[in-house]
Amino acid sequence: MFTDAARFLVQTLFDLMACAFFMRFWMQWTRVPFRNAFAQFILRVTDFAVRPVRRVVPGLFGLDWASLLLFFVAELLMVLATHWIMGYPFALVGSGAIPGFLLLALASALRLGLYMIIGFVLIQAVLSWVTPFSPLAPVFYAMAQPILAPFQKFIPPVGGVDLTPLVALIVVQLILIAPVSALERLALGMIW
Repeated sequence: MFTDAARFLVQTLFDLMACAFFMRFWMQWTRVPFRNAFAQFILRVTDFAVRPVRRVVPGLFGLDWASLLLFFVAELLMVLATHWIMGYPFALVGSGAIPGFLLLALASALRLGLYMIIGFVLIQAVLSWVTPFSPLAPVFYAMAQPILAPFQKFIPPVGGVDLTPLVALIVVQLILIAPVSALERLALGMIW
């Protein structure tokens, strides 16, 4: 019982930090206006780690590599901590499990990133129907647009209703089912 509770707490804390780092990366990549309360919150929550890492890992091609690296590191630490809590024999396995844990962290990061993209699309769709003039509407519109734009080229609105969020959610779910799950199984096979 204590092990499950500790694993839940560790996973939740690291995933929340990873979500903040991913949102900071995604918002800068999608050019979200940072003059709103939500973006300012993300900046303030992540500044403690992103600013020092930026001295070592600069931005390149308009991407915030420091935030993306911290997103991956948070997921790696979460994977390592949860396996340690569950009693994984790190001392017996040694450094041979490092590639497996790196792959498992990559699969976990991809899974979390794709779930967040699903969230961006869902929130954007709901906001466009319920409160299109909300201060958060432009933020989530900008964050969901890179996912929706490729589908909007091929799928016209039907009766004034944009069906691209539905198609995008199906495609993201398929990515979660096939490649990400396969990567996760491969990683688990390497560490066990």
